[in-house]
Amino acid sequence: MDVPSELGEFLKSRRAALRPEEVGLTPLPNRRRVTGLRREELAMLSGVSVTHYTRLEQGRAAGASDSVLNAIARTLRLTEDETAHLKALAHPVRSRTKPSRPEAASASVRQLLASMREVPALALDRRNDVLAWNALGHALLAPHLPFEAPERSAGRPNLTRMLFLDPAYRALYRDWPSEAVLAVASLRQVAARHPDDLGLSALVGHLTINSPDFTTHWNRHPVRTCTSGVKRLRHPVAGELDLAFETLTLPATSGQRVITYTARPDSVSATALRGMEKRQEVAARTAVQ
Repeated sequence: MDVPSELGEFLKSRRAALRPEEVGLTPLPNRRRVTGLRREELAMLSGVSVTHYTRLEQGRAAGASDSVLNAIARTLRLTEDETAHLKALAHPVRSRTKPSRPEAASASVRQLLASMREVPALALDRRNDVLAWNALGHALLAPHLPFEAPERSAGRPNLTRMLFLDPAYRALYRDWPSEAVLAVASLRQVAARHPDDLGLSALVGHLTINSPDFTTHWNRHPVRTCTSGVKRLRHPVAGELDLAFETLTLPATSGQRVITYTARPDSVSATALRGMEKRQEVAARTAVQ
């Protein structure tokens, strides 16, 4: 990822979205060529020199202190996630290690997933590659793919790629537009924190070339962390489901995490999940026979 360019584009996108009236400025009629803040206005409101701020938009962030970045973030009314993203872009952490082998879920994580028979669950790496899933997780999210698909280090399922390019997975989400924005917002954060990750760069490049929807969202620079919430699904077998998801970050990994999906007790979604579980048990017994 071209971090200097990303820093400049992020600042420009947020400056363009903030109108002068929102920060107490009175724009003169017929005197503005842009709807958002000018560089000079943002610099003045942030208490930094125009030259200093211009360097930031040009991607020259060397020497930019946290106090300066915080002042700019306050003026731009950035969220906590967006402020952290700004700092990650301004002070990128370069990897000093050589590219490692493809990631894999540990034996203990696989055992954990397998033991969660009543809860759909899967393990992901920081790129959203599926490293492993249990039977119910596979049945919920990707029954159209082989269960063994995550075992392939090359071409294994990637939830972000599937969201934009896999029609079956895309159709799973009842509110796909919101899900798409959230996926891009999360990917933006990860890419800023790991600018040397060639796999991430390849994923972004592939999606940019093949998905106009992804490109539109990516160019808007959304940034947001979401580790829990509710997924509103329309499953081809179980029907409509409202499932709470939780993200469990795995220590001593490079961003691996386990995601679980649960339904409110005694809800229609809980009944549907139990039905999926029973079908999985029947399928497993049939396979053994």
